[in-house]
Formats: sequence, C-alpha cells, structure tokens
Amino acid sequence: MFKRISILITLLLLSILAVAQNVTHYTYKINKEYPHSRASYTEGLFFNDGKLYESIGQYGESAFLQVNLEDGSAIKSTPFESKYFIEGSCILNGYLYILTWKHYTCFVYNPETMVKMADFRNPREGWGMTTDGKSLIISDGSSNIYYHDPLTFMEQKKIKVKLNGKSVNNLNELEYIDGKIWANIYLTDFIVIIDPETGNVIGKIDCTGILSSSLRKRDTDVLNGIAYDPCKKKIYVTGKYWPKMYQISIVPEK
Repeated sequence: MFKRISILITLLLLSILAVAQNVTHYTYKINKEYPHSRASYTEGLFFNDGKLYESIGQYGESAFLQVNLEDGSAIKSTPFESKYFIEGSCILNGYLYILTWKHYTCFVYNPETMVKMADFRNPREGWGMTTDGKSLIISDGSSNIYYHDPLTFMEQKKIKVKLNGKSVNNLNELEYIDGKIWANIYLTDFIVIIDPETGNVIGKIDCTGILSSSLRKRDTDVLNGIAYDPCKKKIYVTGKYWPKMYQISIVPEK
C-alpha cells in the first residue's frame, strides 16, 4: 500500500518537473535600435510584404499607421473617431482587420485605400490580434486566446494559456512567429511563447531594461508591440509612448 503511494507521488513529482523543464527562459540581445514616435500608444505592430504597420490607441489619439522603420515617421496615417479606442490589428488575405477595445467591433479595411469594407461584432473586449495565415487570433486581456473565421468572424476555437499548469492572464499584443504565438503580458516586461496546439507556454522572454531609464519620461508606458518581418526573419519590439523600437534576438538564459 505504502509502496504504491510512494510510486504515485514519485510519478506526480516527475510529471510536474517535466512540465517545468519544457519552458525555456530567455533574455534578449539588441541588434539595432530605431526611432519610435513618443506620440504612439502602441497596440498592434506587424509587418506585411516588408512594410511596417502600427495601430495606436487612446480615445482621441487612435489611428492606424504605415511606419517608416528607419526614422519612425508615419508614411500614412488613418485617424479614428474619438469614441474609438483602437487595439490590435493584422492583414489577412488582402484585408486589414482592426480591433476596438470596448466598442466590441472589429473593422475590416482595404489596406491600400483604407476604405472600410465591413465591421464585425466582437463578443468581448479587443486587445491583441495576429494571424497564422488562416484565422484571426485574438486576445482579450484574460488567459484565453480565440481563433475567428476571417470571413464571418465566427469563433472557431479557444485555447487557455498556461505556464507550468497555471493560467497566464493579461495576454495583450500578439504575433505569430514560426508556428508559435508570442504575447506581451500586460504591465510586465515579459513576453511568452505559446504552443497554439496546447496553450502551454514553452518560452518566456525577460525584456527588463530594454528601454533605458534615461529615455523614460513621465508618460512612458509599458512594453507592448511585437513585430516579425518574415522576409528578413527579424523580430522587433517597442512599447507605449516609447521613443525607441528594438530589433532583437532572444538568448537562452544560462
């Protein structure tokens, strides 16, 4: 009897240890830094066909931008009515999708002309958005990530994100990189790498100190914004009202 209990406890401890060992902890290496507009409250950040796009939030400040990476200026800017707080965005199948925070709407635009094509009712708050090339992948500030059909906006599935068996809340801006979902954890300096099949966190990136204290002002806000350029296989990060954007590599912690 006692031997059996001992074996069960041992197996349980081994399974817990195995889960913990599946999470790789990373730090970062800054390869290059670029100017970023201090006026941009970054919500969505992504590349499409080599062009950098950014959606910025706050009531009365919300806009969608095409950004010149080299100098941080807006090549194109589409402002939104002051009643909208714009959040995550992405381009899929030639259409631009833009979330609102508490207006429960996802706008659909022609990304070249910025003519609105449609809008969908979003059943929850809009936070981050990315795509795997098939679905819209959306966060709402909880530990859930939702997959939506881009044609109907019907929910296809939901995954619960967990780190060592515990739910990870405050998932914010999202990016899809090499088959995995990367997510900012709101109000922290951490980015998690998520297995989209299981919802398990398989990597955690500590970005502490990436924006030096000398560059911070009173209104400088949190890390938020992950963009992957698949053409150059480079990763970029920034934050809300940050003066810099950083092209980084991730490095396993020793």
